[in-house]
Amino acid sequence: MKNKYIFILSITFVSSLLLSLFSEGLKEKTLFNIQLDKKKNLLQTIGVNTDILTTDEILKEFNDNIKEITLDLNGNVLSGVNHNQFITKENNATGELKYYVDENEYLPVFLSETMNAIIVPISGKGLWSSLYGYFAIDKNNFSTVKGITFYKHGETPGLGAEITKEWFKSSFIGKEVYLDDSIESIKVTKAGQANKNSLYEVNGISGATITSRGVEDLLKRDLLRYENYFRKNK
Repeated sequence: MKNKYIFILSITFVSSLLLSLFSEGLKEKTLFNIQLDKKKNLLQTIGVNTDILTTDEILKEFNDNIKEITLDLNGNVLSGVNHNQFITKENNATGELKYYVDENEYLPVFLSETMNAIIVPISGKGLWSSLYGYFAIDKNNFSTVKGITFYKHGETPGLGAEITKEWFKSSFIGKEVYLDDSIESIKVTKAGQANKNSLYEVNGISGATITSRGVEDLLKRDLLRYENYFRKNK
């Protein structure tokens, strides 16, 4: 009888250990995939076709082309504060993400010297969910759009989820965010109503007015957060 209980306890212990190891391995794999997807989206904002790249090639492209820097709220570049230290906090009402180390708020930035681009994270509310993505502009004039991506959302397929489609993302490329010396950003109009000659308008998504307006709102708000840095470096 004693040996029976020892056997049962041994099996229980081994099973628990294996389950714990499997869970930890799965967690690490999930975190890796999340970071990989973000790196893919960052590369896509500067025109890299990640669909044809292997995982190792994506990591190499990222390391070769993109550098992470950190700003304070006044737009000053800081050393010694890395992106992997950030704790993100989301405003439940607006969907806006903010980045902290301890109690201090910082602004993450991604630079691509090879593609002459600066990339900033963007976030805000759509219809059903928060939208998370990246927005790239020219590193010299801080105005001409290089690209936009959304790596996470919960919008309706065929409607709000169109923000991830190439037709919508490509419509931003070549637009401008500065008008004279102020951030005008980009208006997302009702579907089919954008002035094709305007550098400050793109067509919204048919049947997804709230998602379209959410993109417009989050884009201007997040660009204004980086305005101090833009002005210091223009």
